[in-house]
Amino acid sequence: MDIIFKSCMGQGVYKLMIFLKKVFTPVTVMFVPHAQTKPMVIKVPFFVIVLAVFLWCAVLIYIVSIAIVAIKFYNEYYSMKNEYYHMKNELSYFTNELVELKSTISSLQKADAEFRKLLSLKSKKDILEAVDITDTDSIDIEFLKKQIEETVELVTEIKKYLREQKDIYLSTPLGWPVKGVITSGYGNRVHPKYGKITFHSGIDISVPVGTEVRATADGIVVFSGWTAGSGYTVVIEHGHGFTTAYAHNKKNLVKVGQRVKRGDIIALSGDTGITSGPHLHYEVWKNGTPVNPLSYLKGDY
Repeated sequence: MDIIFKSCMGQGVYKLMIFLKKVFTPVTVMFVPHAQTKPMVIKVPFFVIVLAVFLWCAVLIYIVSIAIVAIKFYNEYYSMKNEYYHMKNELSYFTNELVELKSTISSLQKADAEFRKLLSLKSKKDILEAVDITDTDSIDIEFLKKQIEETVELVTEIKKYLREQKDIYLSTPLGWPVKGVITSGYGNRVHPKYGKITFHSGIDISVPVGTEVRATADGIVVFSGWTAGSGYTVVIEHGHGFTTAYAHNKKNLVKVGQRVKRGDIIALSGDTGITSGPHLHYEVWKNGTPVNPLSYLKGDY
């Protein structure tokens, strides 16, 4: 029968029919469960098993490809995430650097303004000219910060020195306590009243009674009262070793413990005490020893 069918249908068609027969030939699948004694028998066409295996392979390949894509995507995401945090940290670092630099420059500008006012100096030209920008085409921030900090420290030290010098300047007697004529100088002299050679520890400045007597330096009044020989007298302690005395006043205008500044009116001149006429007796003491006041009469208050 097969020979007759083969001769009638042709060789190719016959092979196709044989293949289809095999494909649709049922395959018996037996399941033997442990809980049952009777096995389960299922008949499945062969092509269904082939199709199931094909679909299983296709699904497996799809899952593997999805997994590869997912892993690649995760790696790229993780790399981008790390790059993001790295850039974020760099941005934060440079932001902090710029904020700190801005604060430092602000402090320097303030110090520079005060420095100009004190010494009339130019700005930070030398620092900026010293910055090397030839290699990276950008300013060396760390070098600039170091130079700025050193300049601020220098300005601070100069301000401290000037403050100390200003204190010394304000404490040093300067100028005339009254405007008049010197009638008796510092040193040995013939006393105008007793006619004997005595040491004169100050200078006498002839002025009319009631002339305003001014302090020649900043200080604190340590004596304001009457003495037998000098009449109404004011003594001022200035610090840095300086003391001044103003004698023969008509009236003292300050009290003990009172702070005075150079140029303040402290008394009215007169001729109280032992005198030969109206005048102001003026003394300057340095470290407890009287010195010649002429050295301190330069300038004015």
